[in-house]
Amino acid sequence: MSDANNTTLDTADVLAIDSAITRDTGTGEFGITAEGFVPKPFARLLAEKLALARELLGQDVDLGSGSVVRKLCEITALEETRTWAALGSGFDDCFVVSAGGVALSRLGEELGLPRPFMPARGKIKIKLIGDLPAGTTSLEIPRGARLLTPGGHHVATEERLELSAQAPERDVTVAAFYPGPEHNLDPTTPDGAGDFPQKIDRWNPLDARLTPLFLAEQAAGAPLTEITHETALTGGGARWSDARYRALLLSAPRSIWTVAAMETAASLVPGVRQVKVSDGWGGLDISQSIFGNFNFIERVFSGERDLGSPYYFTVLVAPTTAALWEGPDGLRATVESAIEDLRPISIFPRVEQATQIGVGIECKLVVKGLPLPTGSRATVNASAAARELKQRLMLRVQRYVAGLGFGEPVRASEVMWSLMNEPGIADTQDLKLVRYPPGFDAVDFSGGGALPTRTVLGCGENVTLTVNQVPEFVNIADGIEII
Repeated sequence: MSDANNTTLDTADVLAIDSAITRDTGTGEFGITAEGFVPKPFARLLAEKLALARELLGQDVDLGSGSVVRKLCEITALEETRTWAALGSGFDDCFVVSAGGVALSRLGEELGLPRPFMPARGKIKIKLIGDLPAGTTSLEIPRGARLLTPGGHHVATEERLELSAQAPERDVTVAAFYPGPEHNLDPTTPDGAGDFPQKIDRWNPLDARLTPLFLAEQAAGAPLTEITHETALTGGGARWSDARYRALLLSAPRSIWTVAAMETAASLVPGVRQVKVSDGWGGLDISQSIFGNFNFIERVFSGERDLGSPYYFTVLVAPTTAALWEGPDGLRATVESAIEDLRPISIFPRVEQATQIGVGIECKLVVKGLPLPTGSRATVNASAAARELKQRLMLRVQRYVAGLGFGEPVRASEVMWSLMNEPGIADTQDLKLVRYPPGFDAVDFSGGGALPTRTVLGCGENVTLTVNQVPEFVNIADGIEII
């Protein structure tokens, strides 16, 4: 029990102090509110500590910046600020829109969508061996060309390369087609028989993009390339970033037998770039000219379906560059298997491949502040520094094109914006987009002549696409010139 001379603080006194501070500072409520969790700021906590010190020790207590009491109040307020921040982080981790790290992964697991793995990546060396057949000056290996290991692992090139007598070998970046740590392929890991099942050493014979290479080897009567894999692929154990994973969880449906459920399942199949599910018989087709011009009570909106025919819906799939469409392990069969348990009973999917339209660029660049060699324009463009700069620019444009959806045009203004974001690019002149025909990736570019049936659009003109077409960037830097 305290005597009359002692100063005591009960709960009512603390609330009165807090109420006074609220009136003085004009602050709102803290903690869990209708707008979310609002932590107390350091200034508010320090003001409370100083008010309590005055109430406890008297109004004449020294609370200047150098006083001991002031320092103790500041230290206490700082620790409480950290506690409030931890409480806010714990509250945010309860929701997909704000969670991060392990908390976001746990929420995804509760939704039945564990955080996906990234594909492993690494380097291999491809060397030209033997003599090229008559009439062939170089071998073209396109981006996305598929390779195999003795153990059946699938790998794909991530860049285009050209082999010739002048440049007989190249180090090329490759990525495992299937994600996960089990595809961190180590060429030095033997099996029980003394073989090396994870060593990348052969091309995939089912890849149609490699037809020119196979025909050249057939004409030469011997293999023309040697694949050397010495360093293990890495990164297969990494997971999707929080931003990418959060977008997946927010778009994930909470039901089956829906368009959203099938699109989500198909989009997670390795080799699928984009997917769109459509049903010509489901709902109103407002694109028809008759829409809005008749009485819905007196007549049906569209033609009646033949009840004796199976009911199909369309799954339009845009594959990645390295995907193989046909075959028992092809993308068509894999997508059909992924949505088998999600489609409505007795309603069947018609999985169709989107038409890929190749898009390239031609332009002139003004470079400033980069260590390029001196000399003629041809000497500058042929230098190693210029080639590396062009490849960086190609990757920037490739990232932009890869993010476009079905039917979305490739805009020259966006391409120019991507190029100008590269450090050292002072100006981009005479930018033209190049449109390649469907199936461009199977065209043999190794003959050294003009690219077949390509169309160079006007300066600033966009590449327009239809609803079943998707753009695919052609990583050929021959049309870029440094002036």
